[in-house]
Amino acid sequence: MDLGIRLGAVILPATPWREQRHDWRRAEELGFGHAWTYDHLAWRSRRDSAWFGAVPTLAAAALETTRIRIGPLVASPNFRHPVPFAKELVSLDDLSGGRLTLGIGAGGLGWDATMLGQEPWSPRERAERFAEFVELTDLLLREPAASHTGRYYRADEARTYPGCTQLPRVPMAVAAVGPRAMQVAARFGDTWVTTGDRTGSGATDAPTGAAIVSGQIAKLADACASVGRDPATIGKLVHLGPELDAGLASPERFRDTAGRYADVGVTELAIPWPRADEPYAADVAIFEHIFGG
Repeated sequence: MDLGIRLGAVILPATPWREQRHDWRRAEELGFGHAWTYDHLAWRSRRDSAWFGAVPTLAAAALETTRIRIGPLVASPNFRHPVPFAKELVSLDDLSGGRLTLGIGAGGLGWDATMLGQEPWSPRERAERFAEFVELTDLLLREPAASHTGRYYRADEARTYPGCTQLPRVPMAVAAVGPRAMQVAARFGDTWVTTGDRTGSGATDAPTGAAIVSGQIAKLADACASVGRDPATIGKLVHLGPELDAGLASPERFRDTAGRYADVGVTELAIPWPRADEPYAADVAIFEHIFGG
């Protein structure tokens, strides 16, 4: 399906690998350019259901596939420290032969924010932590040895030998909506990520969603201008599904959905892989017809 926009799939880490491996392999067979998984300790309605770790899932996916790019959508500071995480990212980049993209965001107020026993961070602290987390992760992925003393994170001669397969580091897809996060995306992002209006309820239709994303892209352009960056040099990825209707009812519906986002400047879409039950319940036959026809 040639839509003038690059397509990716989001595969939840919610089934054992013996079942899930087929989805990653099939995503590559269908010609998706990238495939992602969620990075949470627990997520929404699946808190007490099967849910596997993002890093080992991506390691398995790296060995199961040969072409498709892979990554978390998105990792966050909620339960991670940049030093051990950078070592894991270097390892994933090696395992995939340089096909890793780091999706990264500030995180939310769900169980990830409290499972380690801490109080939820204020919005200000979350934004500050995110900015420092990304800055230090960027440094660790670029330099084989690095030290850092910040407000929230420290590194003492941290080593990441042999470094990333992709140079100068693995690309970052930075999720951002608010002004502080937009600044982070403008400084460090190879791609900017949005799920639309996170304050809404239900899946927003394509015309409304495209209008919302268009406004966010304008804010991203302002953030890029403030740091002297051409906004055309950063990709724009929209994750359909959580807040934005994915248009998976028919090929015609999806073509219209994708076209509306392409028209406002979106360069990539991430589409939820169909599941038998919620979240992201969808008809596998229709999905195959849309993307395999």
